[in-house]
Amino acid sequence: MIQDIAPHTFNNEYTPSAPKDSDYVIVVDDRRILLKEHAGGRLMLPTVSDLLRDSDLLSSPAKSASEAAAAPNPVPDHSASDFLSQTLTYLFSIDETCFFFLPETPAARAPYQYVNEMVLRELEHDYLSFGAATAVQLAQWYTLHHFCGKCGVATVHSTTERAVICPKCGHIYYPRISPVVIIAITDKDRILLTKYSRKGTKRHSLVAGFVEIGETLEDAVRRETMEEVGLRVKNIRYIESQPWAFSSSLISGFAAEVDGDPTVHLNTDGKDELASAEWIPRDELACEDHSVSLTWDMIGKFRRQEL
Repeated sequence: MIQDIAPHTFNNEYTPSAPKDSDYVIVVDDRRILLKEHAGGRLMLPTVSDLLRDSDLLSSPAKSASEAAAAPNPVPDHSASDFLSQTLTYLFSIDETCFFFLPETPAARAPYQYVNEMVLRELEHDYLSFGAATAVQLAQWYTLHHFCGKCGVATVHSTTERAVICPKCGHIYYPRISPVVIIAITDKDRILLTKYSRKGTKRHSLVAGFVEIGETLEDAVRRETMEEVGLRVKNIRYIESQPWAFSSSLISGFAAEVDGDPTVHLNTDGKDELASAEWIPRDELACEDHSVSLTWDMIGKFRRQEL
């Protein structure tokens, strides 16, 4: 899965260090991330040395690429090196390479471009897919916490932990992690596969949803299954978990057996609900083995009779 990056080591302790030339820099514009196109069309995360070499890219920071194109800001008086050292926010490291967040949003120009964050699932080096996605998750959290939600004062970064603090009321904000359940619902040798109604969704999935306030993970399994496909389930078993940066989530995977009538009653209310749900026999499962996701790890386990 995307978090399985061995032999590389993910170090998420908050131990800030000065940026090195080989460290990666995360720049986000809403749900898009800045990547650099290398020879052969490969898209890669920009490094500190990339931004120092292409320092004019830093001369027009703005809130969005369109705003920068329309009314670019003045070039900073200080050097690009000083600008980066004073502006970059340390996130974490993988092995000896650190990931930093640049809170400015420069206008992209060749060979740089902003792309949808889901492209990160397909970066050439597997560990970079995980690192970049996790860095984007943190970058977006920092972006959403420039000001205190209690009193409106500009927040400051903690020097001892991964948090932002309100200097007025003292409220501390930590990165958000939302719990999600995903359920492999089975009926003997069949598994229930779904597709969401979101535009562009082609891959099969499993019933899933966010855990609500006041419920256990098992309660969430029962509720989501009933809400989405109108089924009761029994023999709920925890299988495995996965951090999923694309929704700032920690996903807990469960297997459950249908309890009673297996007729699906699809919930089609809302723009983000299911478009289809169907029982697929084990020996008819297509090999959509998307190795980055918990969904297809669990489906693969069912196919191999390991679930």
